[in-house]
Amino acid sequence: MDLAVNSLDSPISLSSIAERQDLSLGYMEQVFSVLRKAGLVNSIKGAQGGYVLADNPSNITVGDVLRALEGDLNVVDEEQEANEKSIEYCIKTMVWDKMNQSLNKVADSITLEDLVTQYQKLSNSWVHMYYI
Repeated sequence: MDLAVNSLDSPISLSSIAERQDLSLGYMEQVFSVLRKAGLVNSIKGAQGGYVLADNPSNITVGDVLRALEGDLNVVDEEQEANEKSIEYCIKTMVWDKMNQSLNKVADSITLEDLVTQYQKLSNSWVHMYYI
């Protein structure tokens, strides 16, 4: 999200993101390596290099980012096949599967553009104008 808010079509260094977000540079390098491999960001080499989003923020969802960093968005990993007449199967289909579907639907419905827009609204709402 920091990249979407601050890049404006020019590469952003990991050190500037790390500083703004109060995170270590080493951690940012790990995160951006994964995001680059997932095709969500591009790295630009050189003195004025850094990272840019690989696509428009309206085309990148929270689900895309979370899946790249965390894997499947399942509340419970149910690898085991359960008998269709068992309690486990009932719980799996009525609780876990529905929760997983809902989580994925929400994560895929929010784009980076949505987050940036909301952030800008929130950050501007605290600005007070005084006229004399």
